[in-house]
Amino acid sequence: MTVRNLDAVFQPKSVAVIGASRRPGSIGNMVWQRLIEGGFKGPLWPVNPKYTHDDDGFDGRAVLADAGDLPAPPTVAVICTRPATWPALVHRLGGMGTRAAILVGEARTDDDRADLRHALAAARPHLLRIVGPGSVGALTPALNAQLGAAACVARPGGVAWVSQSNALTNAVLCWAAARGLGFSHAIALGDEADVDAGDVLDYLASDPGTRAILLEVDTVRAARKFMSAARAAARNKPVLALRSGRGEPGDALYTAAFRRAGMVRVDTLDDLLDEIETLGVGRVAASDTATLITSDRGVAAVARDAFGEAGDTLAQWDDAALAAIKAALPRAQAGNPLLLGDDAKPEHFGLALETLGTHRSTGTAFVVHAPTHSAPVEAVARMLIDRQRFAYRGLLASFFGGVDAKTRDLLHAHGIPVHTTPWRLARAFGRLVDYRLGRELLMQTPEGMPASGADAIEAAQTQARAALATGDGELTGDAAAKLLGWFGLETLTPPRDGNATDAAAKQETAKPIVDVSVEFRDDENFGPVFHFVAPSADGVSPPLRVYGLPPLNPVLSRDIVAQSPYVRRVPPAATLAAVTELSQAVCEVREIVGMQLTLRVLPLHTVVVAPRIRLAATRSRFAIVPYPRRLEETVDWDGQRLTVRPIRPEDEEQHRAFVESMTPDDLRLRFFSAVRSLDHSQLARMTQIDYDREMAFVATVVDADGKPRTLGVVRAVADPDNETAEFAVTVLSGLKGRGLGRLLMERIIAYARSRGTHWLLGEALRENSGMIALARASGFTVTPTDDPGVVGFRMALD
Repeated sequence: MTVRNLDAVFQPKSVAVIGASRRPGSIGNMVWQRLIEGGFKGPLWPVNPKYTHDDDGFDGRAVLADAGDLPAPPTVAVICTRPATWPALVHRLGGMGTRAAILVGEARTDDDRADLRHALAAARPHLLRIVGPGSVGALTPALNAQLGAAACVARPGGVAWVSQSNALTNAVLCWAAARGLGFSHAIALGDEADVDAGDVLDYLASDPGTRAILLEVDTVRAARKFMSAARAAARNKPVLALRSGRGEPGDALYTAAFRRAGMVRVDTLDDLLDEIETLGVGRVAASDTATLITSDRGVAAVARDAFGEAGDTLAQWDDAALAAIKAALPRAQAGNPLLLGDDAKPEHFGLALETLGTHRSTGTAFVVHAPTHSAPVEAVARMLIDRQRFAYRGLLASFFGGVDAKTRDLLHAHGIPVHTTPWRLARAFGRLVDYRLGRELLMQTPEGMPASGADAIEAAQTQARAALATGDGELTGDAAAKLLGWFGLETLTPPRDGNATDAAAKQETAKPIVDVSVEFRDDENFGPVFHFVAPSADGVSPPLRVYGLPPLNPVLSRDIVAQSPYVRRVPPAATLAAVTELSQAVCEVREIVGMQLTLRVLPLHTVVVAPRIRLAATRSRFAIVPYPRRLEETVDWDGQRLTVRPIRPEDEEQHRAFVESMTPDDLRLRFFSAVRSLDHSQLARMTQIDYDREMAFVATVVDADGKPRTLGVVRAVADPDNETAEFAVTVLSGLKGRGLGRLLMERIIAYARSRGTHWLLGEALRENSGMIALARASGFTVTPTDDPGVVGFRMALD
């Protein structure tokens, strides 16, 4: 399961506390007190047979003896009783219609764990979701819903906190409360018996109240679900991850996984806490440069050093910005940092923001200020609030000596983050830059995948299966070289009879730039992964150890290769191709379960040395679903040979041409509004899909120039539970009525049905008679929607 019924946890309408207590220090008492202190406005029912005869009840609420006595099914139940009671309680609550339960207690013994298994089995038929056990709770401050035994009551804010640790959750909640910071949601996952980090990331990805997600995680259990959820979330909003254990052998794999998902890994809890300020308070637009504004030369030097240490870049002003500042503030030292002078007044800070605001070259505004007699902190803060509208890339502030709570809260209320030192401010901004760059990496269009054709891939698959059939589970020497050769990889073979005749052997005498050890293996968390190790480049620094999660395209391969200290010593094209080809080999030949080899990087060439390939009939699933080549097919249509296949990231330009060849009216009917063109980010979302939960089939032909041309596309995007999928289909304007739309519809219906999707849904403008006719002919029921100008389509696939 994934997001199903998680709204019951994060948007509860009524709450039952099973095991509510008056005994100080008990879990039942702490949970009840948090709900009362938080001010939850919905129905709140205490359940405990020990207190049913008390006349005054619990804070004016009658105490119920049993969950069966509840007057209505609670949206969520917080269960504070011992594990032996969990199965019966979950069975009864699920039968009533309760959709979620939070298990605050822990399952410590074998008997406890058996009770937990029975509780999970009791929950399953009712789709009741379980948070925990061992969860300190789930909080939605905007609804005054403080569910659990958290150490502090949280305030509303824009950042979500997701953690596997109760202690860190309590520490973060109290730290934030002391600084006037809040959360959209906060949850401690506990033992993740049901609801896990991937589920919560999926929910928060589309939560409108969450602007950013802070994740603390020690292990990832369901890697494919986690990676799909993390990639979806990171495309929508910043996701920052903290994991302890930097020195552990497998920790670098988590770094690779976080980067592949588009998340930003932070090194310390302090860094994560700073982002509660930056992301939860501020509205900082995408920028990788900034302008420092201060009054004192010493403060400017300190701030500039902090900015440099954090890897940030001071904006290079254009001539117009310099001239404008000199005219507006003649006594200031124009430049970056901008020095307003020791006698600067609050209005000078405001005038600087107003003057620079029209000059885009100045980037994000950083105001770093130490209080002076002429510019007290409170007065400068009010001026920043008054002039922040001019900071088009956002505004961040740092006040040496601190700021009082009233002024701080006022700045927060107007979306201005306040950091205590320039170093914390600079590092926080640097992580925003890292997020933007990582997101751009996710959406870069690959230059093209390896040229291995279907025949070569089939030959490689046949070789692997034939070897297994004869009981040969390992390929070495010529056999391994032959299999890799189908993917364009050249293996260095020893010269025979002293004659180096082949191209690879001739280069044996060339001095290698570096030998990179490559291992492909199964990881217990992330499934099949690559591990690349390069020796120290200077004999002093440690060896390079980098993980890569297949499938790898040329863009992702470049990201791996770029981390090597040897990258500047040789043109990278050959190494990029080799890494990408290795990825294609393991993706296409499912029998490959392990591989060890050396990539020898030569001045003009990269070859494989001493490959060993292990084969087996089955292997673990990839954390990221590779391109599903098995779904490609060639069909005859309207006198043409048509290729129907899943869309690929490198199809972006082809897809752009497809969209641009459609008529304005057809674009309006497809996108429900006037569309002139699609930019790179929009096209990237259409072509770089997660094959685990989305599919798009394109129909292509080869034009007179020998290039593929897209004639039509159909796509379906499933919800994380695979309960429903929404479809859309488009064909070129001049091809309507010739059966191409029906051909594509048949394939997306069959695909959705094969995945176990229950319902296929769609919508069209009421005037789109062609789409409505196609939907009816394909078996959809046409229904009205809340919008009188739009009709809906619905098909049961069970």
